[in-house]
Amino acid sequence: MRYSPRFARPAVAVVPFIVALLAGSLPATGAIAQGKPATKPLATKPPALSPAMAPITRAVSGAISGDRAFRTVDYVQRYFRLPGNRGFDLAIDTVASLLRAAGYVEEATAPSSARLVYRIESRPMRDLAWTPEGASITIVGQAAPLQSWPKNLNMIAINSVSTAPEGVTATVIDVGAGAESDFAAVDVKGKIVLAEGNARSIFVRAMQKGAAGVLAAQKLPEYNQQSKNVTSIQFTGIARDTLTPGWLLFVSRSSRDALKSALARGPVSVHVTVRTMFEMRPERTLVAEIRGASKPAERFVYSAHVQEPGANDNATGVGTLAEMARVAAQMVKAGTANPQRTVTFLWGDEIRSTDRYLKEDSTRRIGVKWGMSLDMVGENTAKTGGTFLIEKMPDPSAVWVRGEDKHSEWGGRPLAEKDIRPHWFNDFVRQRCLDRAAQTGWVVKANPFEGGSDHTPFLNAQIPAVLLWHFTDQHYHTDLDRIDMVSAASLGNVGACALTTGLLLADGSRPVVLAALEELTRAAEKELATQKALGRDTLSRGGNAKAERHIIDVWRDFYLGAIDRIPDIAVGPIDLTAALAAARQRVTAAARE
Repeated sequence: MRYSPRFARPAVAVVPFIVALLAGSLPATGAIAQGKPATKPLATKPPALSPAMAPITRAVSGAISGDRAFRTVDYVQRYFRLPGNRGFDLAIDTVASLLRAAGYVEEATAPSSARLVYRIESRPMRDLAWTPEGASITIVGQAAPLQSWPKNLNMIAINSVSTAPEGVTATVIDVGAGAESDFAAVDVKGKIVLAEGNARSIFVRAMQKGAAGVLAAQKLPEYNQQSKNVTSIQFTGIARDTLTPGWLLFVSRSSRDALKSALARGPVSVHVTVRTMFEMRPERTLVAEIRGASKPAERFVYSAHVQEPGANDNATGVGTLAEMARVAAQMVKAGTANPQRTVTFLWGDEIRSTDRYLKEDSTRRIGVKWGMSLDMVGENTAKTGGTFLIEKMPDPSAVWVRGEDKHSEWGGRPLAEKDIRPHWFNDFVRQRCLDRAAQTGWVVKANPFEGGSDHTPFLNAQIPAVLLWHFTDQHYHTDLDRIDMVSAASLGNVGACALTTGLLLADGSRPVVLAALEELTRAAEKELATQKALGRDTLSRGGNAKAERHIIDVWRDFYLGAIDRIPDIAVGPIDLTAALAAARQRVTAAARE
């Protein structure tokens, strides 16, 4: 079933959802069992887990539920979410209810001994919150709408105003690309403009010339495969104008072709309805924490952004992080995990909420040791075409992009050597994902740093951080990013490796530190062997020996620097002198000719 396109009040909508979720009976708009993620054949016997990592790894894997996460994702993805709007707040309130059910208590009233706490932060917004409620486009003389909301969830340009309740009927005027010269050739006053070009500038010109409204066709990026996905519409907006307010509806390629075909036969009128709401509402951020037993001021911070209307982007991050918080609480209460550092879960506006979390409290910022962004983490890869990726913090692969290291179609550029940050975090996270993959056949890949999500505020603050995501996704930022593009198995896989990472680093025991050092040393040896092979191949094709030697040296120095950072994992003093020296020796040897 699908909820009504009109937004129910949170007090009504959230509570029944929580009851249904906890009972496991929430109806979904897509089948949970469908859409297994891409897998690879399992080895006869998966590699053994490190004894130091095994207890937490197995406990998390046994408790995490992709199905629970899927049900939360399904609820959240039904609403168009922007900071402060009703869909955004429904997501925040839903997760808060899940936290309470898991045993988290409100921080303001929690005793000092409470380990599971949460709070909702509210801040005034400079602009009014915008909530879409409904829209339709019908060619006069035809019974069925050409497009309707919420089937085309992205069809209303953000900041559009409502039509009169009965809608508006007017003649359609095609202005082509919508340049000033195109408008000069026609009279659009009282008409509905059809155009394909820069929607923001077209809207301004149309409103200034007295148009009744705008229908805008989009040219989507190649990875959206618009020739195949002819009903796709990307969400975007127009500038809010209080002097000449108006509305703009995006039309898909299919709708554009239907309108142009009708116009070729003669004059066309359409009936349009738009219902939106502007309200003075606060922007809210949800923060949950498992307070560390001995080092509560030190933190591992997860961040998942709530805004954006898609299922994968980013209802999956919201739902996965909620499930991770539930499992972590369950493990702490059962005694299967006892994080010495604080584990923080953050839901809010992309980049801005994470950036504020780091900047608003300098003392808190000093204690943040690692960060992780969950963004587009639940894809049904068979349907979206995406691949699970760990976007690494800047390492040499972001300078020399070669071999299996490839930028995604989202876009990246080579970095300078000075941007490299020697650290073990990339390899530690990848190994946690590979541990999961060894049990499930999950395909795990990585890409060089590109930026653009909640990992960037951490990195800007010199805090190690990675992004867990999927790309290339043919439905990225379009209204085809719905629940049937989500896989419960993917949600479980990402949630398991992400939570295992945080709980191990919050543990910080000597066995974990030594195991992490051994993993890092092996990863360094493997990477250096790979770079040597790539160098030999380059030389066989006329490459420069000095340049290839330099690449090997930079990778060696990267890993030597990463080894020096391994003591950061330890909670309390641990003598690692001999172990670190041995690891450095192995890496140096692996880099030799």
